[in-house]
Amino acid sequence: MSLSRRRFLGMAGGAALVAAGASGLAGCGGAGAGQTAELLRSRVPLPPRFRTPLPIPPVKRPVRSDAHADHYEITQRVREIEILPGYRTPVFGYDGLFPGPTIRSRSGRRTVVTHRNELPVPTVVHLHGGNTPAEHDGYPVDLLYPEGTTAAHQHTGMTGDTRHGSREYVYPLRQPAATLWYHDHRMDFTAPQVWRGLAGFHLVDDDITDALPLPHGERDVPLLICDRAFDEDGSFRYPSLDPALRHPPGVTADFMEGVAGDVILVNGAPWPTMEVDAARYRFRLLNASNARRYRLTLRPNPRGGDGFTQIASDSGLLAAPVRHSHLDIAPAERFEVVVDFSRYPVGTEVVLGNDLGSGPTAEVMRFVVARKAADDSAVPARLAEIEPLPAAAARIRREWTFSRGEVHGHRGWVVNGRPFDPRRMDAHPRLGEVEVWRLFTDLHHPVHIHLSPFQVLGRGGRGPGPFDHGWKDTVDVRPAEYVDVAVRFENHAGPFLMHCHNLEHEDMAMMAAFETR
Repeated sequence: MSLSRRRFLGMAGGAALVAAGASGLAGCGGAGAGQTAELLRSRVPLPPRFRTPLPIPPVKRPVRSDAHADHYEITQRVREIEILPGYRTPVFGYDGLFPGPTIRSRSGRRTVVTHRNELPVPTVVHLHGGNTPAEHDGYPVDLLYPEGTTAAHQHTGMTGDTRHGSREYVYPLRQPAATLWYHDHRMDFTAPQVWRGLAGFHLVDDDITDALPLPHGERDVPLLICDRAFDEDGSFRYPSLDPALRHPPGVTADFMEGVAGDVILVNGAPWPTMEVDAARYRFRLLNASNARRYRLTLRPNPRGGDGFTQIASDSGLLAAPVRHSHLDIAPAERFEVVVDFSRYPVGTEVVLGNDLGSGPTAEVMRFVVARKAADDSAVPARLAEIEPLPAAAARIRREWTFSRGEVHGHRGWVVNGRPFDPRRMDAHPRLGEVEVWRLFTDLHHPVHIHLSPFQVLGRGGRGPGPFDHGWKDTVDVRPAEYVDVAVRFENHAGPFLMHCHNLEHEDMAMMAAFETR
């Protein structure tokens, strides 16, 4: 699996030229700076910003619990909901909701979720960030078909563990507290099915987090941020080659870089407003966009600056809090941050801005500091113990290159020069052994590794970046850059995935499978 040094450096030089051209291309598409995506414009007037109250996804209750597990049932179905005022938008929703209901689990306690498919298309469910057995991880050809349908359309003859009607996903959750999320992972069609609504939070709690004096209750707020475009009738607009999501897969040629919409949604609402106390709030930030990256800022900055105090990354608490003046968040990344609104006078309107956007996409939502209030929360100087992985002693080092390439005779996106084949295993890591993986890209590619989190060792031969702290499962690799990560796969043997989480790239074959042993 190792690339020769000469080949690697040659690819780096070529990718730098590609990246230079592509950044201008993305800018011409109107998606904003720092994007590998093209802007898809809505065909309806955009609603005024900051008029809609922020909705909070409902917390799902188990249908039953026993000594060993909590059991949930979720129905995937089409439902029309009002997202833009005055329009009805058909969504693919978990329980007909967008976002889906939040599942809240306990570390070390098994969660069993039975999904029933009443949609017109096959689905796959992936618990993003879960340390999950292979048969429950959401391998992209393990399709769940609606009851009564036939599996007539297979993906170029590739079949997996297919089911009809319903499927049970078992999550042992032998992992620390973290902000996870679940979403569709159907091979070749992940992007349009997530775009239509198949995403939701799965939060994991543990005793360590419970013992910390962090904001809790109504001041612990999940924020699922994404962008969408809308058609004349209020339906989601998306450039699928087949709007019925049957065959062929993929998007029209103009959107191969990725799809970015012109409407910013938070928890399914366009540019919402949230009234807050003059107190600390814990926000669980998730970038659920297909391709759009955000640079989040607070406008105005609070007294003293550095309005974000990061307490956790993708896969759990940091060792110590880190203060930021802004947050760069790529698709699928999560940041848990504390914002202290007592640093603002009561009555202040605070906009969560996006410095990588322009026009309407330069703003995300608004907070209104409504009142003084008691606050017994704090951000301690130490949060959790994080074991540094012994990267220097790693025996296995692998290099993975994410780039443009040929996919079955067409332009697409590949890993190490090859398109994804679910039957091919590109690596065989041993459980419990630390490996160092080098991830190299031509353009922006947020790289996600399934099964176990990793630690970022450095970027381009230098140290980790300002947003690389803690345990990660997704890392934003910038154009013509390489990122070194240390990873130790644990608990579960079987086939798993690594892929770009620009979902258009993922659907156009930018995935690789590996099998743990």
